[in-house]
Amino acid sequence: MAEFVPVPPFDLVVFGASGDLAMRKLFPSLLHRYKDGQIPADSRIVGVARQTMDRAAFHAAVRDAYQRLAGGDPADPELDAFLELVSYVTLDGTDPAANWDSLKQALAGGEDKVRVFYLSTPPRVYVETCHQLARHGLATPTSRVVLEKPIGRDFASAREINDGVGAVFSEDRVYRIDHYLGKETVQNLLVLRFANALFEPVWSRATVDHVQITVAESIGVGSRGDYYDKSGALRDMVQNHLLQLLCLVAMEPPGSTEADAIRTEKIKVLKGLAPISASGADKVTVRGQYKAGLVQGEVAKGYLDELGEGRTSDTETYVAIKAEIQNWRWSGVPFYLRTGKRMSARKSEIVVQFKSPPHHLFETAGQPNRLIIRLQPDEGVEMQIEIKEPGPGGLRVKTVGLDLSYATAFTLRYPDAYERLLLDVVRGNLSLFMRRDEVEAAWSWVDQIIHAWDASGQKPQIYQAGNDGPIDADKLMDRDGRAWRLLG
Repeated sequence: MAEFVPVPPFDLVVFGASGDLAMRKLFPSLLHRYKDGQIPADSRIVGVARQTMDRAAFHAAVRDAYQRLAGGDPADPELDAFLELVSYVTLDGTDPAANWDSLKQALAGGEDKVRVFYLSTPPRVYVETCHQLARHGLATPTSRVVLEKPIGRDFASAREINDGVGAVFSEDRVYRIDHYLGKETVQNLLVLRFANALFEPVWSRATVDHVQITVAESIGVGSRGDYYDKSGALRDMVQNHLLQLLCLVAMEPPGSTEADAIRTEKIKVLKGLAPISASGADKVTVRGQYKAGLVQGEVAKGYLDELGEGRTSDTETYVAIKAEIQNWRWSGVPFYLRTGKRMSARKSEIVVQFKSPPHHLFETAGQPNRLIIRLQPDEGVEMQIEIKEPGPGGLRVKTVGLDLSYATAFTLRYPDAYERLLLDVVRGNLSLFMRRDEVEAAWSWVDQIIHAWDASGQKPQIYQAGNDGPIDADKLMDRDGRAWRLLG
């Protein structure tokens, strides 16, 4: 049984409060934490956006989104109680001429509380918003700021954002959020590795053949087409989600569970990634872009169709990368990363495949052992081992999975990623948030790939929606005598 420990009273200001992220994730997450008794009734939550509306209209919007996007009951009496904490201010946080008096009034008397500013806005406005907070005296010593990914679109812009935000908020008050780090199974990676004597001794090049990290989506870009076309899968997913997962799989044991101890080990992994040059990019990277096809039995538009009639684009909706870490633990072990849209299934997982036994004793040799860490949709951990298949007629080897499913092992509803991370900000726990040098190190490596693609002229290959990427992604593995784990 989980123990839900309340946090002290706090003030939370959500910039971009009328946007999809705030309505789909942030307000439902805060509601769930309120219902479990973790958010005190004297906390205050202020939605800020440019749309003109009053408090009642904003409450109606939150209620509608809770039903429509989160599947909640709009008549839930606890929702009414939660909305008593929520107010709304119409404000353009980047307009130097804007009147900030309404926000000042909404936060009056809370100068000694923890004050959180959540910037659910485009990254290009992070710096100006922070500077406006400082100019109007709202960035108190107890204030913290939460930045959504992506932090910039390359190393230079990431550094510019970090410098600008850092001029107002010290590094220990900047929370760069990646919701993947809040998932139960992602956090469980540290426990799995460092609390079990079974795994850590075999977690190296001596016994691991390769690692696969997959974040697959069955949806397309939808209404995000204009944003996505300026970003692509490499910037949107690899630079943050996939590299964060890679760090947690590959990092050395930290000296403690303190935030900086963990983050320092992650940075070492990023700095150890082998460079990718223009001459070698086509051998270790694959770009793809989906066209129309069947996804889970329904006809799906192609990427260019979703962008709009007559549009052309070389933006990738799929990326596969063979990465290597140049250190003693992982030298020679490939880490295969892949992410894409309009694939056959929505699935995120990490597969650690161990080497085959040095000698096959049995005629019906099975498969190499695999540790499969499922991040979504069915969170869990599976260990595939070889056993004798029961029955007479000879000794036959069969692969079976020792399966821990969070849904069946823990029947109580546990907080999701945003619920956990939001309260970690209030508590001042930075362990699951990225440090600035971590973000910049990730961009340094990704920038190499971007420049290599530009220099070599490597174009996206077309794959049909409902498939698991272009054929060259399979060839990437096949050249090494390996294969992707099937998503179905």
